[in-house]
Amino acid sequence: MIARLSRGPATVNELAEPFGITVQAVSRHIHVLEEAGLVTRTRDAQRRPVHLNAGALEELTSWIDGYRLAHESSFRALDGVLAGLKPGNHTTDNEKQGERS
Repeated sequence: MIARLSRGPATVNELAEPFGITVQAVSRHIHVLEEAGLVTRTRDAQRRPVHLNAGALEELTSWIDGYRLAHESSFRALDGVLAGLKPGNHTTDNEKQGERS
């Protein structure tokens, strides 16, 4: 839905059509996005188009990027530790249990 709204405003019916889900389900999703400040609805005669709030989306993207970078750093550190392990120098939990039996 966000990708669709990035191309311009759309009604709930227009948003539901490509996904094959009910208008009610789309309305619930839109309500959540509204509560998060990511979209707004306006009134245009009988239509109520949904508009993407680009500023809020940019803030969200920045916030996600911060977490992504932190996790990538952790994974790089884990890769370094795993690369330092020599094959055959460790045992699995199953092997340890077999030794105890």
